[in-house]
Amino acid sequence: MTVRQKKQEMLDAMHRARALEPSSFVPNKLLDTLIERLQLKNDAELCRVLEVQPPIISKIRHRKLNVGATILLRMHEKSNIPIRELKELTSASAIH
Repeated sequence: MTVRQKKQEMLDAMHRARALEPSSFVPNKLLDTLIERLQLKNDAELCRVLEVQPPIISKIRHRKLNVGATILLRMHEKSNIPIRELKELTSASAIH
């Protein structure tokens, strides 16, 4: 088995494990709420408002990147939504 094959096998196993574990991190509600409250049309506009590169929002939406303190603070500054509320929007219990 080549190094590339081993690496791919490890990545596949990691993705399978991630799919099986329950996640308490649900970013779509957070991102959709920001888009709605800021009266934006899509993720691209959200990126411009938050001054982040599009891959950052994409990775957050696809649960490949958690919302870090820096972007959480920026979300708060741009939307005036309390940080506590922003954090609650990312939890599974925020889904109705």
